[in-house]
Amino acid sequence: MVFKRTLGQVLIAILILASAQSASAQLLINGAGATFPYPLYSKWFDSYAAVDPKVHFNYQSIGSGGGIKQLENRTVDFGASDAPMSDAQLKTVPDKILHFPTVLGAVVVTYNLPGLTQPLKLTGEVVANIYLGKISKWNDAAITAINPGVALPDSNIVVCHRSDGSGTTYIFTDYLSKVSPDWSKEVGKSTAVRWPSGLGGKGNEGVTALVRQTPDSIGYVELIYAANNKLPTATLRNADGQWVQADLKTVTAAAASANMPPDFRVSITNASGADSYPIASFTYLLVYQHQKDPAKGKAIVDFINWMLHQGQKDAPALSYAPLPAGVVSAEESQLKGIVGTNS
Repeated sequence: MVFKRTLGQVLIAILILASAQSASAQLLINGAGATFPYPLYSKWFDSYAAVDPKVHFNYQSIGSGGGIKQLENRTVDFGASDAPMSDAQLKTVPDKILHFPTVLGAVVVTYNLPGLTQPLKLTGEVVANIYLGKISKWNDAAITAINPGVALPDSNIVVCHRSDGSGTTYIFTDYLSKVSPDWSKEVGKSTAVRWPSGLGGKGNEGVTALVRQTPDSIGYVELIYAANNKLPTATLRNADGQWVQADLKTVTAAAASANMPPDFRVSITNASGADSYPIASFTYLLVYQHQKDPAKGKAIVDFINWMLHQGQKDAPALSYAPLPAGVVSAEESQLKGIVGTNS
């Protein structure tokens, strides 16, 4: 009887030891940042668990500004941003940060106009003037002129925008700065701007919720958030004067004319081309070139390499456009420059 108890205790001890060894074998990679690509990143991190079960990703969808800040403070292993870091930001960090484009996405102008059954047309200048407060009614002459035959209400426009530091805001305000001299002068482009008016929501999720629950509202969100919530999106006039909707074809077309620099920090808003959607952008993973933890460094490199190839196949189903082949090839070269991975 004593022997049985002892054997049982030994078996329990073995199980506890095996469990502890399994737990210690798990490698936790912490990241934070953009909400713009979060639906795709969430899928990628889940899928990658089958590729390397030892690696677990913990990603906080807190906005690009927060992700950059946490990376600067080294409280995360990687950051995520839709806005490339500025020269000024890169000068303040403790080591060189590399930008890795992950996919292409679109920021759409969405709205809540009960009873409107046909797509709304908007120009960049009209959108800028709405957000500047210079156009305050839905039946303003500037809107009705580009929507002939559409019955627009005599109601006040409720402007919705981000309340947090946001790469989506950077893309949106970068576009408005290119198409509206008044916007460029009075507000400008940044991950966080001084909004002339409107309601603020946290994350793409927050702005989506505001538009859904607020009649006569307008907002800007990443395409998948509008699609998943069955919100309409405006048809926009692009740089070539063509009316285009955001989809994989028009977002890919916007990237076609991009002159990609070696560090990948590029803006493709208001791109030329008849099919180009005007508020398109790359979104990025941000990684220190010199990795302090070799195991984590290797895991990050392996994941990015997987993302550049197998991961791209998941993009279209979630309304993101895969990376052009030339960008993938250039990123492969940059990936080899990450130091401290013991590989």
